Amino acid sequence: MKKDPLLKSRSRALRGEMTPAEKILWGRLRDRRFAGFKFRRQHIIGPYIVDFYCAQARLVLEIDGETHLGRERPDQARQLWLEGQGLKVLRFWNTEVYDDGDPVMEVIWRECVARCGKPNPSPPTPLPGEERGEDC
Repeated sequence: MKKDPLLKSRSRALRGEMTPAEKILWGRLRDRRFAGFKFRRQHIIGPYIVDFYCAQARLVLEIDGETHLGRERPDQARQLWLEGQGLKVLRFWNTEVYDDGDPVMEVIWRECVARCGKPNPSPPTPLPGEERGEDC
């Protein structure tokens, strides 16, 4: 399945406009630095662009700031759609990333390990249009 060119362009632009909290988190997740899990930033899944995505764990990370205040309904609809695709969505506020970075990383690590199950499970089924992720 081919990705929407407008979404692809927007995703690329968002990678260049990351918020300070996203930059902090990306610094800890990039290049498999985080316990060997591969994360992508500003990744397209269906009609949405998610902040961070780990294909191995089928885990979406969303970092919310003030722009999400008053957007609870669209965020909830988006989350329900993503969860309907078999993904787990973890949401953190910018302030949690700034003030509680280590506990945030602990929550992410625990979820990655829990979703990958045993050390070498078979690869998860990729979402439509997604290349296959690495084994956990």
